[in-house]
Amino acid sequence: MRKHNFFAGPSILPESATEATAEAIKNFAGVSLASISHRSKEFEAVIDEAQSLFKELLKIPEGYSVLFLGGGASLQFAMIPYNFMNKKAAYLNTGTWAKKAVAEAKLFGEVVDIKNEDYTAYPKNWESQVPADADYLHITSNNTIAGTELLEDPEFDIPVIADMSSDIMSRPVDVSKYDLIYGGGQKNLAPSGVTFVIVKDSALGRVERQIPTMLNYKTHADKNSMFNTPPVIPIYTLMHTLRWVKENGGVEGMEARAIQKSDMLYNEIERNKLFKTPIAKENRSRMNICFVMNEEYAHLEKEFLEFTASKNMVGVKGHRSVGGFRISNYNALPIESMEVAVAAMKEFESLKA
Repeated sequence: MRKHNFFAGPSILPESATEATAEAIKNFAGVSLASISHRSKEFEAVIDEAQSLFKELLKIPEGYSVLFLGGGASLQFAMIPYNFMNKKAAYLNTGTWAKKAVAEAKLFGEVVDIKNEDYTAYPKNWESQVPADADYLHITSNNTIAGTELLEDPEFDIPVIADMSSDIMSRPVDVSKYDLIYGGGQKNLAPSGVTFVIVKDSALGRVERQIPTMLNYKTHADKNSMFNTPPVIPIYTLMHTLRWVKENGGVEGMEARAIQKSDMLYNEIERNKLFKTPIAKENRSRMNICFVMNEEYAHLEKEFLEFTASKNMVGVKGHRSVGGFRISNYNALPIESMEVAVAAMKEFESLKA
């Protein structure tokens, strides 16, 4: 029986994308996708379509490049200050991944670290803490571990850079408000191994330092992500995922799905005697729904995880750094899986409350 996949990443992808990839690994243009040249006309058509769909679905304006790179979002944490920071940058620190980005940026200059003591809500009036002379503002739009999300595009007079690893393609984005958007593909797009970057071409080449060839965005923009061998198989899956997004209503359709499914689960958390979420209501993530047992039922945490496993649910355990539970609600998660999760919570309550 197929399990209900709530893993935070690598995570669930459309069946059409995984099936197409499996077939292509066996036979793509007469050879395996795993062994085809990235310089072949057949793969060049794949990368061209993937870029074109990215631009179409997000309505990316002229003057931006879409890149497919390696190294994950973690490499971007260093590439961004290398390419964009002259003296100082501001970081909205919303948890683990933002903290890692802050640590890398501090190697290049001064960092204004805007954060709460905990990560259950965004700092109040955080916008006022962004200095006007910063080289850029960096945000992490969705935090997979803390379970918070920024659902509106920030507006500033300085460049804005966003890590959208875990909510890309889940809602419309005004790309014109950003100089760079990036993320690991292994949440809403592809298997692990490909990193997407949407970069404003005119924003490049503004720092005074010399940048190593492979860490320079201009290198990859000039060569259409083909300066070195790109992650061929994940890009192919990404292309099919974007086809699926387009066929299912685009990012507007994905947002409607995300709202419907996340509302189902948050409503049950609020209703159920056993559970609560510590996340501020106005900052709750649609993609990663984090919750815990109420104090008087805390001893039941392990038993609930075993119960969910008996319902063919996987990936429910919260991140090791915070504990509790996490149900990830990425685009490809069917509503039937969320219905199973809600039903399991109701049944467990009837047995234990």
